[in-house]
Amino acid sequence: MSGTVLRLLSIATAAMLLDSNALTAQVPAPKVPVTSKMDHVDHYHGVAISDPYRWLEDDNRPATAAWVKAENQVTFGYLAQLPGRDALKTRLTALWNYQRFSPPFKEGGRYFLFRNDGLQNQSVLYTQTSLTEETRVLLDPNGMSSDGTVALVLAAPSRDGKFLAYGTSTSGSDWSEIHIRAISDGTDLSDRLRWITFSNAAWTN
Repeated sequence: MSGTVLRLLSIATAAMLLDSNALTAQVPAPKVPVTSKMDHVDHYHGVAISDPYRWLEDDNRPATAAWVKAENQVTFGYLAQLPGRDALKTRLTALWNYQRFSPPFKEGGRYFLFRNDGLQNQSVLYTQTSLTEETRVLLDPNGMSSDGTVALVLAAPSRDGKFLAYGTSTSGSDWSEIHIRAISDGTDLSDRLRWITFSNAAWTN
């Protein structure tokens, strides 16, 4: 990101913070949903620790999903009423709408690089066999979900340049899945590793 863009973002952020009291004063305070409590106590080294919100740690429970939905309705409903929010969003969108590339890297006689056309949710992985050859799309995470929240968290080409091990995560989750893609035609093999956290992938000789 250029220094000019950073300065503009800083100015916009500072202005927003300075006017925060004036903005929020025009919007009534939201009515926050009541969060249920449970009788749960953990004992650590003879000390009783109450944890009434332990039930929220189970994100597969219908009650947790309902709580998240209610909280989001309050949050986004409040934010939507803030004056100047649309103008700020329009300006920031314009500032971020520029094409950008990652540094290329070479493995197995091929070059790889990431490119974002400006407002794509996820950058796209391209490959080419030489610096003069036209790049082609190897992996586009934007088409892996309707809301664009499937992210590419790792990309490791094999040493012979035939396969790509890549990891995806959904909606910002720490959990990821590792897949294997044939670089020649872009098809995925049946191999899959699930429930991976904070890990990369490496190929043996």
